[in-house]
Amino acid sequence: MIAKIIIGSLLGLAVASAAAAQNAPLVTEEMMVKSPDPGIEIYVRNKRPASMTAFRPERTVLFVHGATYPAHAAFDLKLDGQSWMDYIAARGYDVYLIDIRGYGKSTRPKEMAEDAKNNPPIVRGETAVKDIGTVVDFILARRNISRVTLLGWSWGSTLMATYTSQNAGKVARLALYAPPWVRQTASLVTAGPGPLGAYRTVRRDQALERWMTGVPENKKATLIPAGWFDAWADMTFASDPEGAKMNPPSLRAPNGVVQDGAEFFGAGKPYYDPAKITVPTLLVLGEWDRDTPTYMAQTLFPLLVNAPGKRMVTLAEGTHTIMMEKNRMELFRAVQAFLDEAGSGS
Repeated sequence: MIAKIIIGSLLGLAVASAAAAQNAPLVTEEMMVKSPDPGIEIYVRNKRPASMTAFRPERTVLFVHGATYPAHAAFDLKLDGQSWMDYIAARGYDVYLIDIRGYGKSTRPKEMAEDAKNNPPIVRGETAVKDIGTVVDFILARRNISRVTLLGWSWGSTLMATYTSQNAGKVARLALYAPPWVRQTASLVTAGPGPLGAYRTVRRDQALERWMTGVPENKKATLIPAGWFDAWADMTFASDPEGAKMNPPSLRAPNGVVQDGAEFFGAGKPYYDPAKITVPTLLVLGEWDRDTPTYMAQTLFPLLVNAPGKRMVTLAEGTHTIMMEKNRMELFRAVQAFLDEAGSGS
């Protein structure tokens, strides 16, 4: 395991009750956690208050990304001086993110060094859930705790929900941001014509076009504050140096999620059983989301029959990527309220 420690400070928001916490220094650590699979290492980043010495399940959070882009370039992207990861950590949380294998700073499977058409889709859901399990067990052992809180975005929501349905004893709470479910509309995550290969490529302009799908024309110009898309795209596309050598420069993403989508949600079949989720669960979504339209969460919500204290929040004027839009603080506050209500009793 390789770890790097950086200590920094955060500027506080204009909220009196949170000002002291937000001005406290944070510690950042980066680690490569070995997978049981030979040659695979999973990138993990941790942030927490420098003063934190005691660790509790309800104050330990793990975030995982969606189908295309890595976690570190979204969850820990500083916009106006602060990332979502900073925001949670500054409020007294031990926060982690993971890049699933094939994404971001984690090991890329050997198939990604070949032409995509030479191999079938890689990193299917069961493999990604295994990576999550490896990191959960790492955190539990590292902090000597019994459970963690899980936060998933998009495909990451499916992965976190699947893991929770299989490992309820290791999960304190579950937050699903833009959760997919059985489709009534076509997916925006596609791999182009022809047989589905090991991975797909995405260009910068395609990323922006997908982001803006579903946004009213008169709202597009103000949705993303100036410079924010470029900040995200620069960090995201830099995470794939080999993709950057392509013409045009591209980001490679494993196609396992596309194959799973076709076989499950796209075929009218659930990927996991919501009734097996037995921990407090939050669903949060943006009204303009066309990747995971609001009907998905609205269909999923009543199926969470054994999730105590479940709730669903719809945020106005936000897309699938509201965490990096002008209304991102509404997302942060909604999730934070869910996290904070656990108190100290877990």
